[in-house]
This record gives sequence, structure tokens and C-alpha cells, in this order.
Amino acid sequence: MTSSYRTPRRDAEAEIEVRRSRFLCTIVRVEDEAAARAVVDRLRKEHHDARHHCSAFVLGPDAAVERSNDDGEPSGTAGAPMLEVLRGAALSDVVAVVTRWFGGTLLGAGGLVRAYGDAVRAGLDAAGAQRRDLLQELLLEVGHTDAGHVESALRTRGIAVLGSDYAAAVTLRLGVAPADVPRLHALVAELTSGAALATPAGERWVDTGMDSGLDSLGS
Repeated sequence: MTSSYRTPRRDAEAEIEVRRSRFLCTIVRVEDEAAARAVVDRLRKEHHDARHHCSAFVLGPDAAVERSNDDGEPSGTAGAPMLEVLRGAALSDVVAVVTRWFGGTLLGAGGLVRAYGDAVRAGLDAAGAQRRDLLQELLLEVGHTDAGHVESALRTRGIAVLGSDYAAAVTLRLGVAPADVPRLHALVAELTSGAALATPAGERWVDTGMDSGLDSLGS
């Protein structure tokens, strides 16, 4: 199983025009197939005057789920090129919907393939990208007087502080890559003079930062 993948940074829209046909691409980050299909249904209702609402989506850390739909366009001219752009961008947990208003001029198969692909590229440019990492979550309990110093020092040394709970003591929820768990234990021992120990609390996917590298989209 992968420990890192890329998703859209934000939901976005972008529109292009090709020979008077309008192509509006909507990019939405989604968690499952039901959510992806709900986006398609919503846009179909919002833009009920459009002739086509073509779609493609990729789901899961391993991009194991892929679907596309031509929605009445000639087979292979809409959904497939849209899906190919998502693959080329190496994005997952994403649905792209391209809504087309026909402009009166037939574009031909090649023209449709280019238009739908270009619309998704424009949408992805607007959405940006970010990385998600699978982190080992650990809990660290420290006293109130030490919590601020320990948290600041851990952040400075690249440890993700996912949250904190204040009660009789302060419990910091920390996230690190599995390979960095030994380093975390060493840091905790150093910062607390061996008085505290971080305990495992499972795993979680975390958005870890902006990734604008969409160079793989090509021209």
C-alpha cells in the first residue's frame, strides 16, 4: 500500500470555449464513489440547460477506482480523455465533470478529445494539488508547564502536531511517517529528560502540504 498520494488542493471551476461550444470543468475532491456521483447529479441539476455532463473520477490512495462517462458524446471522446488527464496528473480522490453547451458547430472526434482534455487541464490548474501522507499517530502526555516548550520544539524539528487535549495533563497528538517513529521517541526522551513516552494510537491520512507540480499534464 502506498504511503503518499496527491489530491486537489481545492475545489475549482474553469471554462474554455471551442468554436462557440462552452466547456465548463468542475473539479471536486471526494472520498468515495457515492460522493463523486452526487457531484455529477448536482451539476446536472444546476446546469440543466446544457447538453452533456461528462465525467471522470479516480479514488483511493492507490488510485484503484477509476470511472468515466461520455454522457451522450461519441464513445471515447469525452470521459476517456478526461480520465487520462487525471491519470497524467497523478491525482486521486478527485472527480472532474465537464459540462458542455453546444455552440452549433460539430467538432469531430479529435476536436472533442482535445476540448474535453483541455477543459480538465484548465480545471486542475485552478485547483492546484497537495500531498497526503499516511502518518503513524502517537499520543504524548506532558505537564502544563512543559507543554508549550515541547510542542514548539517538536514542530521545529519537523514533527506534525495534529492536536492537543487539555485536562489534568496535556495530551499532544503527534503524526510521523512510520520510518520516523524511532526519531520521535529519541526527541521525546531528549525534551522530557526521559520522563515521557509517546504511545501508538493508530494511523491516519493527513494533508501535508501544497504540491503545485502539475508538469506531467503535458500540452
